[in-house]
Amino acid sequence: MQVDTVLVPVDGSETALEAVEYATAVAERYEAGVHAVYLVAENAGDAMANGEVTAESVAKQGEEIMATVRTLSGEVPITHSSACGFSVSRLSQHPGSVILDVAETLNADFVVVPREPVTGDPEAVIEKAAEYVLAHASQPVLSV
Repeated sequence: MQVDTVLVPVDGSETALEAVEYATAVAERYEAGVHAVYLVAENAGDAMANGEVTAESVAKQGEEIMATVRTLSGEVPITHSSACGFSVSRLSQHPGSVILDVAETLNADFVVVPREPVTGDPEAVIEKAAEYVLAHASQPVLSV
C-alpha cells in the first residue's frame, strides 16, 4: 500500500490528540506526512456568526491545538488547515462530510479518526463524524 498523506481531524479533545499519535505512527511506517484538519465546533461557528466571539479567538484556539499536534508528531512532516465542522445554513455540511471533503481535496491516502461514544461535549465535533467517515470514506480508515 502506498501512503503519502495521512489525514487526522482534530478538535482539541483528548481522543483527537490520541488519534494524532496513531496518525503519526502510520505516517512513520509509510514515510508519509500528516495533515491535521482543525474542525471548529458548531457552537463556535454560531458564536462567530452572532458576534459573541471573534474569529481571532477561534483562530488562536486552533493554533494552540496545532502547536500540540506539531509536538505530538515529532519528526513526521505535518501540515494543517481549519474548517467549520457543522453549518445550520448548509444542511449538507456535517463534520463527517467536511473530513471527507478535505481527504478528497488533499488526495489523502489514509484517514485516522477518533471514535468515542458521544459525550455531549459541544467542542468534541469529531465524535459526531466517526460513523459517517467509516461508512463513506474511499480510503482506508483507522478508527481509534
